[in-house]
Amino acid sequence: MSANFRYDYAVVRVVPKVDREEFINAGVILSCPDLSFLEARIKLDESRLLALDANVDLELVRKHLDAIPIICRGGDGAGTIGQLPQRQRFHWLVAPRSTVIQTSPVHTGRCHDPAAALERLVATMVDSA
Repeated sequence: MSANFRYDYAVVRVVPKVDREEFINAGVILSCPDLSFLEARIKLDESRLLALDANVDLELVRKHLDAIPIICRGGDGAGTIGQLPQRQRFHWLVAPRSTVIQTSPVHTGRCHDPAAALERLVATMVDSA
């Protein structure tokens, strides 16, 4: 039997009007330190977002969402935050903020395969939301 690894994840939310606190789920960030795994899957349903705010700046939202997987990968193309150790990048990404792009509280789980766990969470939290 293969090992069962602990992971942490947060759901990425787009909150077009912060004062109204309405949001759509747009992705998941998952960290499994034991396997040096940090990845994000982003899937923005633009029509749902526009239903919340017809005037939302989609280009700006896309730009910020596109940065999340880049920061997860780290390296030279990921800016200053991308130079941090993997676990610190995760904590930076999920830190509470009151902007259009937010994350849920961090949740934990156990899995054999963090990539499969990430896909399952996206299917549950984003695709079916």
